[in-house]
Order: sequence, then C-alpha cells, then structure tokens
Amino acid sequence: MIGNDCICRLRNIYKAINNFEVEMQKATGLNLNEAMTLCLLSSEEGELMSGEIAEKLSLTRSNTSKVIANLEEERFIKRHVCSQDSRCQKFSITKKGRDKLQETCEKLTIPEELKSL
Repeated sequence: MIGNDCICRLRNIYKAINNFEVEMQKATGLNLNEAMTLCLLSSEEGELMSGEIAEKLSLTRSNTSKVIANLEEERFIKRHVCSQDSRCQKFSITKKGRDKLQETCEKLTIPEELKSL
C-alpha cells in the first residue's frame, strides 16, 4: 500500500497543477508555460535564445516556439538579433510583460496541495 500512497499523492499534485493552470488562464489569459517564460526572462538570466528557454523550462523546442509566438504577439517579450551573428536571436521581457507577470502573481493563490512543495 505504501507504493499506492506515493502514486496517489503524485496524482493529487498533478491535478492541483492542472486546476491551477486552468484558473490562471481564466484569470490572466496566460497558460503556465507562458507565465514561466515571463518569469524566466524577468530573472537575472536576461536575454535568452529559444533553445535556452526550452532547456531551462524543460519544454520541447516546438512548444517553446508556440509560447514565444504567443508572448511576442501580445508584446510581452521582444526579439533581438545577436550582435556577433545575425542568425542568432535572443528574447527579453518588455515592460508590458513585466506588468502582466506582476498582475498574474497578484491575482493568483497557490493551491494548498502545492504550498508544501
């Protein structure tokens, strides 16, 4: 039965994260990957290439491309061409993106199931 308890706890954590994301999207218009990308770009990391974003957030490159496209469309992030190589592109958060991230954090409450993590 101990193994079952572990799996049941994981299931409850997964459900709590899923419910949290649904509520976040309703309240803010951002999904979890978009919010995590804004958070990452607002940190000391600064400008990052899409592959770096994918790696740091454990997302596929395809999923990261979709997240970046959505955030760019909303003007929450912007694209910069690297000075050394014009094929290289990095992304940074905009003022609008910082404001959206702040608004998102103010609107949300972490579910009890996740607070201990």
